[in-house]
Amino acid sequence: MFKNIFNILLLFLFLIFDTPAYPIDSSQKAIEKYSLKISSKFANTYCNSIKFGISKDGALRFSIGETNKEFSYSKLNKFIDYELLNKNILLSLKNNCKIFDFPEYELDKLAFKN
Repeated sequence: MFKNIFNILLLFLFLIFDTPAYPIDSSQKAIEKYSLKISSKFANTYCNSIKFGISKDGALRFSIGETNKEFSYSKLNKFIDYELLNKNILLSLKNNCKIFDFPEYELDKLAFKN
């Protein structure tokens, strides 16, 4: 009898606590740092592609592909503010590469999986 009650209690506890809870560092500071890391990676890839003689369209496609590939599986992607990310990328391109005529609408293709 005691064994049956214990088994039922144990089964009940397993059913209640079956979903694991994983901590995630989703503080605002971590998200901003992650966003700056993405914008820096994109800008560096785009600048280097242009310097190697790849066309602007080709450099754009390559940079978007590389950035998507590198950052697509991070747990912080669901917290990204894409408007802020786009502004950071444009600012990074202006400061690091001296590119002032980058089309902002092209950055809409930069989206990550959640």
